[in-house]
Amino acid sequence: MSAITIPYNYKPRWYQANLFNCIANGYKRGVAIWHRRAGKDKSLINLMAKEMHKRIGTYFYFFPTYKQGKKIIWDGIDKDGFKYIDHIPPVVRKSMNNTEMKIETNYGSIFQVVGSDNIDSIVGTNPIGCVYSEYALQDPDAWNYIRPILKENGGWALFNYTPRGHNHGYLLYEMAKKKKDWFCELLTVEDTKVLSEADIQDERESGMSEELIRQEYYCSFEATMPGAYYAEEIMEARKRGRICPVPFNNYLPVHTCWDLGAGRSDDMVIWFFQVDGFMIKFIDLYWNHSKGIGHYKKVLDEKKEQLGYKYGTHLAPHDVERPQHTGGENAETIRQIASMAGIDFVRVPRVADVQIGVEIVRSRFSNFYFDNVKCEHGVSALASYRREWDSKNGIFRLMPVHDWSSHFADSLRTGACGIELVDDTNNAAVSSGNGSYENIRRKMMEGRDREYGGRVDRGGREPYSVLDYR
Repeated sequence: MSAITIPYNYKPRWYQANLFNCIANGYKRGVAIWHRRAGKDKSLINLMAKEMHKRIGTYFYFFPTYKQGKKIIWDGIDKDGFKYIDHIPPVVRKSMNNTEMKIETNYGSIFQVVGSDNIDSIVGTNPIGCVYSEYALQDPDAWNYIRPILKENGGWALFNYTPRGHNHGYLLYEMAKKKKDWFCELLTVEDTKVLSEADIQDERESGMSEELIRQEYYCSFEATMPGAYYAEEIMEARKRGRICPVPFNNYLPVHTCWDLGAGRSDDMVIWFFQVDGFMIKFIDLYWNHSKGIGHYKKVLDEKKEQLGYKYGTHLAPHDVERPQHTGGENAETIRQIASMAGIDFVRVPRVADVQIGVEIVRSRFSNFYFDNVKCEHGVSALASYRREWDSKNGIFRLMPVHDWSSHFADSLRTGACGIELVDDTNNAAVSSGNGSYENIRRKMMEGRDREYGGRVDRGGREPYSVLDYR
């Protein structure tokens, strides 16, 4: 048998060498912000193949979704026709599972591609090396879950991505560049010279927006994520210092707004907020999944006992009235079950158009303050919440992407749309104003007949009815 050299069929370009050698040079953590087509995944799968041979163990290669991991790494082919996965050469493989996207080597290491949208699939495992590809689009809980494991076993983690505005990717980079024990590198096309100005101009002339060019080729965090609903609002909030320490005021009630998920297996999100004059202060956040309502009542009680929260209004979306279990006419609704557990929900009327709900949130955003520690995960979710891209027609669809971020955005939208229902009627922030239903309704109706072709909602209702008590 002829000798196999690892890395196999790969030689790093000059600018890739620092990242490729960062683990060998003693780093346990690293961030690589590289421009599009710089070879991020090509470099990192070879780094992982090398490390798998040096230390026997389990290695995970994370992508935002299972589908992306399959497309980019498991089935991906480079410009020369070489499969990415073959950088772990067939001769060193003991077994290969296409369903789980897993390879076991004949020297004992395991390589697996994982979608961070299904982190539960690796519960109980003990990885010693992880790559988070396109981390700025991932649920950061995937890192929060793995972090203590790597801390305990001395493992490593590397993150590669292009910027997606001021979300968790931005925060990770800002942290990493200040820490000497983190490898940190940002490379634009001006650094690598992989693409010329003529290449960029060709992209421009082919219809790529200037904002996307700055994001993808010049690694600008100031370019907002394409299709992101609240990217500009988040950037302005950071600029104005409204994402900051927000202490609990024990003289004011604590209100909550909820996203109830779609069944027991989906995410449940609770924002905790106080209304203080014109300020709506988000002081806390909790999320979980696959839990019954009793679990969330226990969370409320623990925060009340340990932190001193005095609860005001619990705002729930319109589907709080849906049956929780099958059983025909006698099926109990979520609201009834919650009431028996001790949570009295106030139902926020249905907003018939998601875009109107988004506009209500935007209209109130300048009044929002977010605690920069307890609510950091939720702020990242809001910055990542975006419209779905229709690649076939080259446009953004009206509906948002349903991913990890949407639950947090839905919960906040419930709060913004129901703020006038909280028991704080003397506070300026909850009085009718620019963000009231009727004002938003009027603004959204102006000039939108042409956009929607004058469509009418079911039952003969006008097309832009905001409150829907169905």
